Amino acid sequence: MKFPSLKIGHLIPRYPIIQGGMAVRVSTSPLAAAVANAGGIGVIAATGMALDELRNEIRAARRLTKGILGVNIMFAVRQFASLVHTAIEEKIDLIFTGAGFSRDIFKWGHEAGVPIVSIISSSKLAKIAEKLGAAAVVAEGAEAGGHLGTDRSIKEILPDIVSAVKIPVIAAGGIVDGKGIAGMIRLGARGVQMATRFVLSIECTVSEAFKQMYLKAESGDAIIISSPVGMPGRALRNAFSAKILEGSAPKAENCSSCLKECSGEYCIIEALERSRTGLVDEGVVFAGKNVHMIKEIMPVQKIFDRLVKEFEEEPA
Repeated sequence: MKFPSLKIGHLIPRYPIIQGGMAVRVSTSPLAAAVANAGGIGVIAATGMALDELRNEIRAARRLTKGILGVNIMFAVRQFASLVHTAIEEKIDLIFTGAGFSRDIFKWGHEAGVPIVSIISSSKLAKIAEKLGAAAVVAEGAEAGGHLGTDRSIKEILPDIVSAVKIPVIAAGGIVDGKGIAGMIRLGARGVQMATRFVLSIECTVSEAFKQMYLKAESGDAIIISSPVGMPGRALRNAFSAKILEGSAPKAENCSSCLKECSGEYCIIEALERSRTGLVDEGVVFAGKNVHMIKEIMPVQKIFDRLVKEFEEEPA
């Protein structure tokens, strides 16, 4: 099987593989640069970062690669506009945005010549994004890790979204190998977004305890939890997720009002930061549904080599 060409605005990566943006500080400059160097699109997750931190991450990634770099910014965060403008000022190649829907970002991107990619989960939103000027959309199914916009499988929603728009559709949710990529291409996707697979890379800077949670995960361990953002999320079972399900998760002690709207159920930023730094039983460990299928940590280049080989071995 041969890879289709993925064109997002003026950008054409060697491989139509995008590394998903994972907050808080799971996908930073070392990972994004390594993916870009391997021929994909590397993405820095800006959510939860201060403006100067994002600026420094983009500059650090630029020092490590000449490949294609993007940022992912959740619309739900209060600093959304400032983060977008900071990324544009740093001449980021493209911006991915989800967890809500911004109309202004398309104007900002158009004025700066920066393609905007909307992360959506329905043909209705895909049409709106296309009409407003999105260069492409990421169709994200319920198999994805992190915040979810649907309870439907990517295999269900992808054909509808592909038929609804003329811009490129990138599939996301539960894709961890070349066979999974091939399945999405057969359904009409021009490319794929993969996040969970790249956590188990040498270049991902999360703690070893975080990576071990992924390696030890079994089928069914990636469950649905509630989030203060107002959307469900997919995360690994642990002591903290049990408290969320029981309704006994600790409330935020030092609220910084980082979200435009927050239920106050618990602090999602703190929960993600704790797990990233190694306190995996005291925080949220976001992961895709098929995390149990990944059995080893490898350099990003070797991950790409394997994905390409597996994909090319698939029948057309």
